[in-house]
Amino acid sequence: MNKTLLAVTERIRQRSASSRGDYLQRLDRMAGRKRGVERMGCANVAHAVAAMPANDKLRIVAEKAPHLAIITAYNDMLSAHQPYEAYPALIRDEANKQGATVQVAGGVPAMCDGVTQGLPGMELSLFSRDNIAMGTAVGLSHDVFDAALLLGICDKIVPGLLIGALHFGHLPCIFVPAGPMSSGLPNNEKAKVRELFAQGKVGRDELLKAESAAYHGAGTCTFYGTANSNQMLLEAMGLHVPGAAFVHPHEPLREALTREAVRNALAITHRARYTPIGRLVDERVIVNAMVALLATGGSTNHLIHWVAVARAAGILIDWTDFSELSGVVPLLSRVYPNGSADVNQFQAAGGPAFVIRELMDAGLMHADVLSVAGDSLRPFGRLPTLGENGSVQWQDLPAESGDDTVVRKPDAPFSASGGLKLLDGNLGRAVIKTSAVPEDRHIIEAPAKIFSDQESMLAAFKAGELERDVVVVVRFQGPQANGMPELHKLTPPLAVLQGKGFKVALVTDGRMSGASGKVPAAIHVSPEALAGGPLAKLRDGDIVRMDAVSGELLALVPAAEWAARELAVISPEQMDENGHGLGRDLFASLRRNVKSAEEGAVSWL
Repeated sequence: MNKTLLAVTERIRQRSASSRGDYLQRLDRMAGRKRGVERMGCANVAHAVAAMPANDKLRIVAEKAPHLAIITAYNDMLSAHQPYEAYPALIRDEANKQGATVQVAGGVPAMCDGVTQGLPGMELSLFSRDNIAMGTAVGLSHDVFDAALLLGICDKIVPGLLIGALHFGHLPCIFVPAGPMSSGLPNNEKAKVRELFAQGKVGRDELLKAESAAYHGAGTCTFYGTANSNQMLLEAMGLHVPGAAFVHPHEPLREALTREAVRNALAITHRARYTPIGRLVDERVIVNAMVALLATGGSTNHLIHWVAVARAAGILIDWTDFSELSGVVPLLSRVYPNGSADVNQFQAAGGPAFVIRELMDAGLMHADVLSVAGDSLRPFGRLPTLGENGSVQWQDLPAESGDDTVVRKPDAPFSASGGLKLLDGNLGRAVIKTSAVPEDRHIIEAPAKIFSDQESMLAAFKAGELERDVVVVVRFQGPQANGMPELHKLTPPLAVLQGKGFKVALVTDGRMSGASGKVPAAIHVSPEALAGGPLAKLRDGDIVRMDAVSGELLALVPAAEWAARELAVISPEQMDENGHGLGRDLFASLRRNVKSAEEGAVSWL
């Protein structure tokens, strides 16, 4: 095993000893109780089963058959979640065949960041994660279930479901994915049209045609953003049926995998294989998720989300842990925006199974962990196939990558280090996704241009005010200020400037989409400007140095002058606008209570 991997894992274990111990004590108390219908009053039981068929009532009450919960994030706003409409009936059918029962315990909200990108609704995006966690808890609080099936794929939905499930850590849980949409217009071609539109060289009709050709059917968007990073991390954590992530929604194998999830959930409720999610997700499993993220150049959003996920299991991680792992974890895949391939090509080349197998063999993942498939992660290094009788079978992958422009082995990686880097300095701590940034752009030093919202930056671009070397600073975009929206709308104009040969970078206390790529961006700057972070000291014209090689984020201002500077403040008008309209008023308590980005932007502590 890699020494750094073991050292980081042990440090996390020691740091978390008290909180993890408390968590496991609570889990054991809950697990030691009688089953729900044996423990509850008759009126409670009657309410719980009132709408169920008579045979199911008999199974639950008299036969004491296993009773499964479904928490679903179905809606048809998200292409990725649209296939879930039919899943409850499918799951119920399989459960009945196995002598078990199922209820949809609850539905949780699921917003599409693609719809709200660059719009006020995006300011609800990050906080929707904790709202989803609470919705998961509400559904499971009926407390009559022996296990749970979690139906969610996209950006905040998976972290929210996972956080909620971990607060019911005594329950065995399995995530049930629905798969990606088929490949459409290649992502790099879509990005080119966006850049042309930003320059006024094509019109809205051409842009809409390109966007519609890229996003064209049911399933997950095919770039390697936050949604598909979720799927990679769930595989690495052993929380899927092995290999379930990237099978298309309408393939026969997809239904077989969903039925297998039901059988698997029932198997891990039995005393001999009882695998509660709170025991499964330990510090080694969290480290495996971190490694998977780094080895695939996954979404920067997970440097926030997985800190929160770990915290929900009593495990304490920080960005230094990610940074140290990044130094030893090689980059094994290139999927857009880190390359030209999409997730379908990634799957065809070997996909998550190839990456996980290679990382385990290289001593860069803990293989000896619990998973929903048993007491090892090894089954997640194999490929599911459809057997002659319609059941799922697994086979070994070839020794070599199916396409070494997409997936590689650790002895010949795309990069010797992972795709994310921690930056630190007098502007605070931040992260940068280096896997998609050309190496000649890893160090940027240029005058700062300060904005307090993305609209004013876009206006300056259109007016030609940014046609030079520039570090664009967009502050007052953190969790407390306005819910930390993604600023993906800034990517096309910044890419245009970079394409003209200017040295360009972005520095922000906001987020960028998991799909953001080639422009160097120091994001999640903590502490945020509204909380008194040093980003509020910057002034137009200050020289900013972003160095992804040395890991520095600096304002090159004399120390005495820097110390004496007053903090800029957000205008009352902007603060008022941030807090009102489109439901933002309802999230005021979350903005007041939220922790920093590095602390997972959690709102429940």
